[in-house]
Amino acid sequence: MTALLSGIRVLDLTNVLAGPYCGYQLALLGADVIKVEAPGGGDLARQLGAAPELNRANMGVSFLAQNAGKRSVALDLKREEDRARFLDLVATSDALVENFRPGVMERLGLGYERLRAVRRDLVYCAISGFGQTGPWRDKPAYDQIIQGLSGVMSITGTPETAPLRVGYPVCDTLGGLFGAFAIVAALLRRMRTGEGAFLDVSMLESTLSALGWPVSNYLTGGVEPRPMGNENFTAAPSGTFRTGDGLLNIAANKQEQFVALCRLIGRPELAEDPRFAERESRKVNRYALNALIEEALAAASAAEWEERLNRAGVPAGRVLTVPQVLAEPQIVERGMTITFDRVPGVDRPVRVVRGGFLVDGEAPRPQRPPPALDEHRAEILGSAAGRGRTKAPGA
Repeated sequence: MTALLSGIRVLDLTNVLAGPYCGYQLALLGADVIKVEAPGGGDLARQLGAAPELNRANMGVSFLAQNAGKRSVALDLKREEDRARFLDLVATSDALVENFRPGVMERLGLGYERLRAVRRDLVYCAISGFGQTGPWRDKPAYDQIIQGLSGVMSITGTPETAPLRVGYPVCDTLGGLFGAFAIVAALLRRMRTGEGAFLDVSMLESTLSALGWPVSNYLTGGVEPRPMGNENFTAAPSGTFRTGDGLLNIAANKQEQFVALCRLIGRPELAEDPRFAERESRKVNRYALNALIEEALAAASAAEWEERLNRAGVPAGRVLTVPQVLAEPQIVERGMTITFDRVPGVDRPVRVVRGGFLVDGEAPRPQRPPPALDEHRAEILGSAAGRGRTKAPGA
């Protein structure tokens, strides 16, 4: 039974990534996630992605990635008639997530207090770049903006190349994960107390929270984080190494792992060298050590070294591309991707990735493909009208 949120209805008013990713996590777990979109174009992500023909069909690859399992209805929340329909939906829903700029929902007459009057135990999650308060609350925010302001870019890359953007929208993704986590926690409290909640999720704060070690090194240790490329600031040898064929990550963070590494590469004397014998001395002399290790690694390929080192308890792994990792037996066997043979408006099968965990040995999977804009209008509005605002539990 992977539908842990079965019976929970969520209204998803979000666009592009942080909010849609939040809603996708809830849909994967069995929640009935209703995507409320603007008529005409809907979620901007419908027009984004690497396949121009799908963008033109309003089913862009970026949209497909985050919206399987959801239903779609188009409502113009600036029109009184559609606002009334929306309030009917609120009355029958357990949670709502939006990622408008702060104040937009209030200007529409649909702020938290108004919605609480319809559904008193509603869990309302607002995801924004900087949060609902503070001097930056009204600033526009995209992932790259948050990456720069959060300090992430300052420690990404080498001393020569930093600051660099992380290669995917990490801040958007973290904001979505924090939002989903907060919603589930609030729903759990509601089960005990009957109380709803207003959840104020900041992408900037989510990112700073996830930057736990670098931030702690500065706050408590007084050490300002610096870009170190592929090196691990906590240990050495721990980073990316050239081999006879391909790149290999090695994390010999413990003393016994380092000793085993030296033996396996045929350089046992390195473990006795005063420059490398102790953890702290290895960190100081990491680049000299790395050069000696790479000389020995040239004797075999990254794949061969990965097998040898892991067999001996030394953590190691090749540096793979996205296509390579998706083809790995580990990913295939655990069913990390889900294929939909038929998706409205799409002329090819669609593969998406699931969430990052199993439930009782089974993978939570979306039960329906990503929706066409307004695809479920009749069933959603009919359901809302049938249940009615005044009859909703908690109203």
